[in-house]
Amino acid sequence: MSTAKRNPDAPALVALLLGAAGVGYRLVLTLFTVPASNSDEATFGLAALHIAGGHERPVFLYGQRYMGMLESYLAAPLVGWAGPSWPVLRLPLLALYAVFLWLAYRLTRRLFSPGLAVAVVGLLALGSERVVRDQLTVVGGRPEVKPAVLALLLLAVALGERRVRHRWLATGAFGLLTGLALWSDWLITPYLLAAGVVLVLAAPRDLIGWPGVLLVVGFLAGVAPMIKDNVVAPPGQDSLSVFREISTKEGVAPSLAARLHGGLLEGVPLASGLCPMDGCARWAQWFGVLYPVLLVTAAVLGVVAYRRAGDPAARVRATAILALVAGAALTLLAYVRSPLAATDPLGDARYLSVLQVSLPAVLWPLWRAAAPALRATAGRADRLRGVPAAVVLAGLTAATLAGTATFLVGLPGIRADERDARRLAGAVRRAGLHEVYGDYWTCHRLIFNTGEAVACGVLDGNLTPGQNRYPAYWQRVARAARPGYVVAVGSPAERALRRLLGGRADAAVVAEVGRSRVYHPERAVRPWR
Repeated sequence: MSTAKRNPDAPALVALLLGAAGVGYRLVLTLFTVPASNSDEATFGLAALHIAGGHERPVFLYGQRYMGMLESYLAAPLVGWAGPSWPVLRLPLLALYAVFLWLAYRLTRRLFSPGLAVAVVGLLALGSERVVRDQLTVVGGRPEVKPAVLALLLLAVALGERRVRHRWLATGAFGLLTGLALWSDWLITPYLLAAGVVLVLAAPRDLIGWPGVLLVVGFLAGVAPMIKDNVVAPPGQDSLSVFREISTKEGVAPSLAARLHGGLLEGVPLASGLCPMDGCARWAQWFGVLYPVLLVTAAVLGVVAYRRAGDPAARVRATAILALVAGAALTLLAYVRSPLAATDPLGDARYLSVLQVSLPAVLWPLWRAAAPALRATAGRADRLRGVPAAVVLAGLTAATLAGTATFLVGLPGIRADERDARRLAGAVRRAGLHEVYGDYWTCHRLIFNTGEAVACGVLDGNLTPGQNRYPAYWQRVARAARPGYVVAVGSPAERALRRLLGGRADAAVVAEVGRSRVYHPERAVRPWR
């Protein structure tokens, strides 16, 4: 019997248990539709229904020509079989999260140590509302690009260490994953560039001849949907123009201090799972201050490791570490440069979700200092360096646990919101309505909950046309002789509707569910015509 069989790999077993707990936790949340659904997610779900029915092959999110629809294609077979269902829609993302955990463990163990790999899996198994929302809700990009980057780095390292038998296939897979990730979410570009540098340095000879051809072919195959759509896009509607427009708001020029505060003190702790969705307490902002310090320290350690490397394989591993640092640094820099970091730091912290990819590199300086101090033979110098690092690691773990606990405490409110949305869909159908007007956050959610039995046109608070991502729904409601209206109780839209209806307003009310009220007037009310 071999030593490996007599002595099971303890770190791998612990990581497996922690990973299983993380997946199980998210499976329960998925089955209960937590976090709550919304109209953005419903748009992806409706696209999945259209794909499954063979009606359409969308490349980008309806009305948003830069966010790829890979998640809709992954969910299409399931929703085509089971019908519109939030848990079914989210199941592919749960699988992607499990793959992400596995790849994070593999890469961390390869580049750093088994102990740090276990710590990384443990932290990633936890999840505040912001973290879980970015992992489980079908809103594009983040759940699939994170495991893609980890796979790219593992492929590059394996090629550099000469551990790959079919090297041509590996380079082709590298290109395909890069293309798919770029189509899915442009925000991952810094990590893709860093992974590409690792590949060039790790296996330059594999990029010459047919392996290089396969790399290019794979990339073009992955990014082909985006290329095709941009070729036929009307002027100003190509992905780059649309992305530039939403990333820079004219007339909004927040100060550097405001952007740093929103990006570092709010965004980083939120994306790391230390805070609830409504903001970070002052005590929780410490990690945002420490984060760039840890990145710089990890970069220095990576450079030292590269210079001390005694063989090409060690240099490749050091380069991969530096790639993790560079990806996080460039992502954070791009976010802090954007006005979004200051104008809506709580809502836009989702753009920092990809920083989870760099968690092993960020924790490495702390782990490197703390591990020697925990040994029985540790000297005084080791303890002086290691104890503060161990305290920081413990504080980070405690804060992540607190963020998860805060999320769990708020589950009854989240579940109540989801129940109200389903009750509203039932009330609309019982009222015999098939075409209604509503606000943005009502419409597509209502359409998905009714399996497109009800179409909804988006109006703003002044009862004028709003953001209608899918024109066919608006056109269907526009043709209705007597559409209904779903408005929030006491909202500007309801006040405007009641003014237009006058004395017939109360008689037009057919249902009230939660904070929403359903009207079905005797005649259509379309003040914009």
